[in-house]
Amino acid sequence: MASPAHTFTLGLVQLRWEEGASTNLERALNAVRRAGNNGAQIVCLPELFALPHFAHREEAPFELAEAVGGPTCQRLADAARQAGAVVAGSIFECRAPGLYHSTAVLFDADGALLGSYRKMHLVGGEKFAFAPGDGGFRTFATRFGRVGLLLSWDQWFPEAARALALQGAEVVLGLSALGSPVAEDVAAERAAWEVMQQSHAIANGLFVAGVNRVGQEGGDEGITFWGSSSVWGPLGGVLGRGSEDREEVLVVPCDRRLLEDVRRAWPWFRDRRPDAYGDLARRWVD
Repeated sequence: MASPAHTFTLGLVQLRWEEGASTNLERALNAVRRAGNNGAQIVCLPELFALPHFAHREEAPFELAEAVGGPTCQRLADAARQAGAVVAGSIFECRAPGLYHSTAVLFDADGALLGSYRKMHLVGGEKFAFAPGDGGFRTFATRFGRVGLLLSWDQWFPEAARALALQGAEVVLGLSALGSPVAEDVAAERAAWEVMQQSHAIANGLFVAGVNRVGQEGGDEGITFWGSSSVWGPLGGVLGRGSEDREEVLVVPCDRRLLEDVRRAWPWFRDRRPDAYGDLARRWVD
């Protein structure tokens, strides 16, 4: 068995938002503490975990937005300190009057705010609610390892995961609110998402975690979230996978020695040719 110095343990909190319930935040915080009690050192929540999903509609509860460091951040900091775990959460950020973002926040195990990441890639109705992030892709040194953050649609872009790997991320945490319209079959889209996360793990030789919501929101015109929160290892294997429709807390140990072993066998970073990739910084090559 790997020694503690060689391992970090992820906690994936898969949640359902309950209509009309005033306890969504409390339920999430209790799950964070439960993950910590079960040995998780880095705990991740879904995107906008305490709020109803609104980004697929051209309307948004702007009155629920708050600043980084506001009430939800304070509660997450308390939960991180109580659990003795790093905690990645997400808020509907009001950056300035009329300027809003979907923002991930990261707290160290002592409750200190390590920083935030504003979602870079927006899709559909999100463009009504959010401005795209302008701070680039960021990694953070935590007590238990270097963490990179992505939010939902970000997870579909190979460039995003590669940017975090190049900054030394050992694990990429994807805070997700991924689903499909109620009338559609979610299986194909969920399978595509899983392949993308697996490919990020393989192509960058690191751990990738995707943490998703479950349940149906918005009635017949709403969305069904497909759950399936998972961790993929540097060889692409699934180290832990949640259900498609239940709330649960997954605790998954990761051996960071695999990063070196895999990258020796598959030396992506040795063999890259950044001098030849100029076209990747263009919108399209005409």
